[in-house]
Amino acid sequence: MKKALALALVALPVSVFAATPDAPHHIDVTKLPDQARLIDNVVVPVPSEIFGVLDKLGLRPGDWVAVQRPISGVIHPTGEQPQIALLLGTVIAEGFVAVEARDSAQVKQVGKSVLSLSTALDVNDAIKPRALAITQAADKKDWAKVREELDHALEDVKKAMIRLNSESLSQLVSLGGWIRGTEALTAVVGNNYTKDGAELLHQPVLLEYFKTRLDGLKPKEKSNPVVTRVQNGVRDIRPLIGLADGVDVSEKSVREINGITSDLVKSINSKVP
Repeated sequence: MKKALALALVALPVSVFAATPDAPHHIDVTKLPDQARLIDNVVVPVPSEIFGVLDKLGLRPGDWVAVQRPISGVIHPTGEQPQIALLLGTVIAEGFVAVEARDSAQVKQVGKSVLSLSTALDVNDAIKPRALAITQAADKKDWAKVREELDHALEDVKKAMIRLNSESLSQLVSLGGWIRGTEALTAVVGNNYTKDGAELLHQPVLLEYFKTRLDGLKPKEKSNPVVTRVQNGVRDIRPLIGLADGVDVSEKSVREINGITSDLVKSINSKVP
């Protein structure tokens, strides 16, 4: 069975900073908890499981502040539903980065923005309790609880979309989160390149999974200008991220992936595609 470390919400730096003496240098996906999702033979751990591993590393809140995309005010829907779904994914990913930065103000902005975007996707009833819980936990600086509620928020949104026969939009939420997370990872790795840090980008099965999902979108969704840009971006990233086993992702590739994902995040947030 093929496996890939599918950081569907957020791909994050592991060994680019000095680790604590007993910190692992790699994430072993075979030892992830049972909550990890298996979708089409792709291992998709929920984000809190990944952060549980990252907690053992010597990362500081300041390291995460450097890769934040601060949200000023509530993010409101822009564009059609496919773009809104992608945007929701990037916002949820931003929430996990804000948790690591210990930025309660940003976490609360994320909670409000998640509710705003969920309303535009007709799944606000499913997310209201989570958005409130995220805000309350941020006020108390209960970071473990914030992580848990962000995990649940993602699952609640995706389940609600599936009930509304919008499974393709739920996949775009995951893809949006992966794009923003990969941008954060490559920004950090690019500033302090190590082979171990870059190794987290080696996700060929995950990229194939996203390509298949994008190819299977409805014609109207696929013709959306932002979705088209994302589809082209995934195509361009695949040869950079899906190298053969044993082949390092080079520093140049890390910079190129960062440039592609950064442009995609800007497109997803753009009011005029």
